[in-house]
This record gives sequence, C-alpha cells and structure tokens, in this order.
Amino acid sequence: MTLEGKIAIVTGGGGALGSAVVQALLDAGATVWVPYLAADDLDRLRQRLTPPTSATLDGAPLDLTDEAAVQQAYSQVAGTYGGIDILVNVAGGFAGGEPVHRTPWALWQQQLDINLKTAVISSAAAIPHMLARGSGSIVNVSSRTATQSARNVAAYGAAKRAVLQLTEALAAELRDSNITVNAILPSVIDTPANRAADPNADHSRWVAPNAIARVVLFLVGPDARIISGAAIPVYGRA
Repeated sequence: MTLEGKIAIVTGGGGALGSAVVQALLDAGATVWVPYLAADDLDRLRQRLTPPTSATLDGAPLDLTDEAAVQQAYSQVAGTYGGIDILVNVAGGFAGGEPVHRTPWALWQQQLDINLKTAVISSAAAIPHMLARGSGSIVNVSSRTATQSARNVAAYGAAKRAVLQLTEALAAELRDSNITVNAILPSVIDTPANRAADPNADHSRWVAPNAIARVVLFLVGPDARIISGAAIPVYGRA
C-alpha cells in the first residue's frame, strides 16, 4: 500500500498507539502532522520513530479541546501541504475505579472532553478540507468497553460509546462525499503502562500497538473505500 501524496493528521500521536499509527502512515509514504502539548513532544516522537527519507513528520502545539485553535491549525496544515486527506483520532484517556454512585460528574466531564470532544472538534475542522479534496478518511479510536460494559468504568465507556455514535453519524452524513468514517475498538493494548498496571497478566494475549496500526492503515487505504460506519474489534485474545 502507498499513501504517497496523502496528508494525515494523527491526534494523540505521541502515545503508544498513536506513535505506532504515525509510523505506519510514514512507512506508507504519507505526510503526517501531529498536534502535541509539551514543547519537546515532537522531538521525542521523532527520536522514537524511523521515518523513511521520502516521508515528512511535522506538528505544532495545540489544545484539541479549543475549537477555534484547532480550526486555525488544520487550515494552516491544509494551506502548507495542500489539503487534509486522513484524520486518525487517537487522542483520549482512561479513568475508572469507582461505581457510578461514587463517580463525580467532574470525571464524567473529563472523560467526555478528552475522548469525545477532541474527536468532534478535530473531525469538524478536518472535514471541510476533505470535502475540498473530494475524498478523505477518518478513523476514530473507541473501545471494547463501548459495547461490552464492565464494572466501575461507566464514564469512560459512555464517552467511548459516544465516539461510536459520532462515527455512525459522520458516516451517514458523508456517505455521498467520498469520505469514509470508521472506528476501531481496542481491548487491552500491550503497552509499557498497561504491563506496569497489570504485571501478572498474560501479556501474550494483548494486542501490540503496531498490529492495531496496520488495521488503521488498511481503513485509510484504497482497499477500504467501500467500508464506512464500521466499528471493528481489535481485541486479539484479550
């Protein structure tokens, strides 16, 4: 697969899954732009990756919950590189540990902000540029918890369920615009943080970030143009 000439934005590109997605897109020849928070985040990401000489990795500091700032930044990306073809909404986070009656609304709001609000704002900012190109692909990262709830993770599960609703709504709205919108549903990802949190688990059952990244790569590639509105489990044996 080649994505040469394609411009991709990956939110959350500095994390374990996000950086694997960035690597996969670079390997396919795409230009990848990553919004980040800390000043040295992009430098650290570059040190972790092995971008091909023909690929470009760029980025800028950006608060993904700031609607005006995201719209301005994505317009600058489109102006600099000629458009936006791909958006992968990896940015998000997990919080849990308490039942609903002990979970303050502030945590619900925090989970909605980092998981749903970021995806909504980024999608809304990228779509006009995809419409201008006449095509595009969006992949949202939801979670297994969105469809198979568990104890003490209601706020996280609700936010990720809302990401699925966003995916389905965008797919319906953009069906005639040659823009595909899909979601992936990871379970436990094999990351250093998850290993540290559960050192006694059978880590061989978990899914490596680069394996999930290859699913994302397929969804934004030419062979997946007939797929939109899907929620694809990437559980492995977890």
